[in-house]
Amino acid sequence: MLAYADKIVTIPQNSPLYPKEWQSLLDAPKALYAIGNTALLQTRKLTVVGSRKTPASALKLTTQIAKELSSVFTVVTGTADGGDGAAIEGALSGSGRVICLLAGGFSALPQGNFPLLERVMKKGLVLSPHEYDVSVRAFSYEYRNRLLALLGEGTFVVGAGEKSGALITAKYAEREQKPVFALPYTPGTFAGVGCNGLLKRGGVLTENAEDIFRAFGVESVRKTPVVALSEDEAKLLDVLKELSEAHVSELAEKSGIPLFKARALLSALEVKGVAISIGGNRYSL
Repeated sequence: MLAYADKIVTIPQNSPLYPKEWQSLLDAPKALYAIGNTALLQTRKLTVVGSRKTPASALKLTTQIAKELSSVFTVVTGTADGGDGAAIEGALSGSGRVICLLAGGFSALPQGNFPLLERVMKKGLVLSPHEYDVSVRAFSYEYRNRLLALLGEGTFVVGAGEKSGALITAKYAEREQKPVFALPYTPGTFAGVGCNGLLKRGGVLTENAEDIFRAFGVESVRKTPVVALSEDEAKLLDVLKELSEAHVSELAEKSGIPLFKARALLSALEVKGVAISIGGNRYSL
């Protein structure tokens, strides 16, 4: 990590690169410290955040949505595993326009996600509101999450339990009267209680990038890929769409396809990117 210290660019408050969204804050960062494409600070931005415990099916969807969002917005997020990581992966696989905001200085880069952040440094932007040696403290995350909420034109929450840092970001977005978007979850799903709460309070139910583009009056740029499926693959996928999530044995029974064949077909659907294994022989879209 020390090898990157000499690559840090300092952005003072009087710089044209300094985010206008933060300039009126009484406790605005005195300067910013950045590695990567600083021009992204002057683009349209959307905040995408999610809990570390965001389910695998929601992570897959987040990656796809973030990829599409990055064609219009720079995706702004944190550095944690889970929802943040999926947003980063999606943006990197798309236009590459992504900003990761650190909770501490560059000396406190999360080691577990360092390889991913290295990729962001090369294609997007890693940004810190703190000097190099500032460690992450208890109050650092809320301050970072408030900055995240202000930086984006809106906030998209992809996973949040009853108590989650993602909800803190959404809280500050609501206070600034910025739109809040959230993935819907099946009632009783622990990892989605916070998202469903946001929807009950007026958040925009979001199942795809189109829902967000529509809210901002952005013309769709989505090109739906055509995936060739065999007759049995299509039959199995139809059952999976009906159930949303199911065990391989249930999918085999409802589709009328032998269990051994259903396993092979599901593996093929995974390779084609239209299904995902979520563990325990269970699959989801």
